[in-house]
Amino acid sequence: MHSNGQFLKDVAGFLGSYYTGLALMNAVAAYLLWRRSKQPALALAWTVFSAAMMILAGLALSGEERLVPKLPSAVTSLVNQLSGPVLYTLGTTALLTVLFVFRRFFVKPMVAWTILNGMLLLMGLSMADANFASIVMKPDNVPIVGLVFLLAFFTWVATKQAVVNDDRIAQGLPPMEKLDDEKVLVWPDLVYTELICMVAVSAFLLVWAIFLPAPLEEPASSVKTPNPSKAPWYFLGLQEMLVYFDPWYAGVVLPSLVIFGLMAMPYLDFNKKGNGYYSIAERKFSYLTFQFGFLELWITLIILGTFLRGPNWNFFGPFEYWSPYKVEVLNNVDLPQMFWVNLLDRPLPRAPQGSGTLAQIGYILLREAPGLLLLGAYLVILPPLLAVTVFRGFFAKMGFIRYMVMSNLMLLMLSLPLKMILRWTLNLKYLVSIPEFSLNF
Repeated sequence: MHSNGQFLKDVAGFLGSYYTGLALMNAVAAYLLWRRSKQPALALAWTVFSAAMMILAGLALSGEERLVPKLPSAVTSLVNQLSGPVLYTLGTTALLTVLFVFRRFFVKPMVAWTILNGMLLLMGLSMADANFASIVMKPDNVPIVGLVFLLAFFTWVATKQAVVNDDRIAQGLPPMEKLDDEKVLVWPDLVYTELICMVAVSAFLLVWAIFLPAPLEEPASSVKTPNPSKAPWYFLGLQEMLVYFDPWYAGVVLPSLVIFGLMAMPYLDFNKKGNGYYSIAERKFSYLTFQFGFLELWITLIILGTFLRGPNWNFFGPFEYWSPYKVEVLNNVDLPQMFWVNLLDRPLPRAPQGSGTLAQIGYILLREAPGLLLLGAYLVILPPLLAVTVFRGFFAKMGFIRYMVMSNLMLLMLSLPLKMILRWTLNLKYLVSIPEFSLNF
């Protein structure tokens, strides 16, 4: 393992190029603001920022530990200490909530440009840390970093368009998509566009393959597995779910419910607004449900599994060394154990030796009664309560069957973060644990 000084010399060229790219990007932005938008004050501000990035580029190229710009060790240590799955989940949920509530502010081009530069600058300062760089600059993970930025960009573009349309609709004007009803032919318009994109992407991938070779590892061996052994990035969310649920549920039932929910969506949706144009105000429930399910329950799990799950599938801070000897003592307990043993100070109900099948099943149901009652209240009693309170309007428009399908799909989706929180806070393993039939939830 290289020393920190040797590491900085190794990445000096990359960091110098990185800050130079930031400087050129903002220099172009300053020129456009001055020439086209006639905003000299903003142009001057980004010119100053561009000059600062060139200074950072020169310092980074030196490769000297005392000169290379980086985050203070106190900051990285604090981030590592505060890092954890609970804070990560609550933090990402709070961030998405803030972005939604103040979306009109965040869709402003200058606000978005400032946030982008802040994120890129923070990443540059963080990459001067050897532990952070070893994860982010790993050839397997570089595309995921790019995908995160692309996802943020296209989410911003869609949100901006939705905000514009919502303002126009509030003023009695048609959405922006209605203003462009010009007929476009597949040939030649679409085919030419796709051809140009194909050539450009192919050239980009060729250059990428030359400068960032594929990370080929040793031949697979059943006696020597990687630590951590991770699925491809698009399955990391599923691998994370396997930590909290039995494999039959996380690997079969939940993915099947996602497919079923997507298939049922056209039949459950009674809101005809928003068809063919971007809108949030007219479809808030659908928008929030999708964004929570996609961003919070899938994308954030992929990021967590990629960058924060290390050896032995332990949780590591972003600036923490991935030590294979890190051991976290966890005593995960099933709900029947918590209820009968810890709370009532009684042994788990067990059928007497030689009991019949019905008697054994009866004792199993008694043992699992706390979890079964809790799940019954969650999936059977809670939907009607919501129908007469929060979702009264939904129930009136959808009817009993469609409402029950929608509400149960939504509650099953929420079961993932709820179960994760119970594991992290109470060390709860399963609500219902029936190993006799390999049935755990």
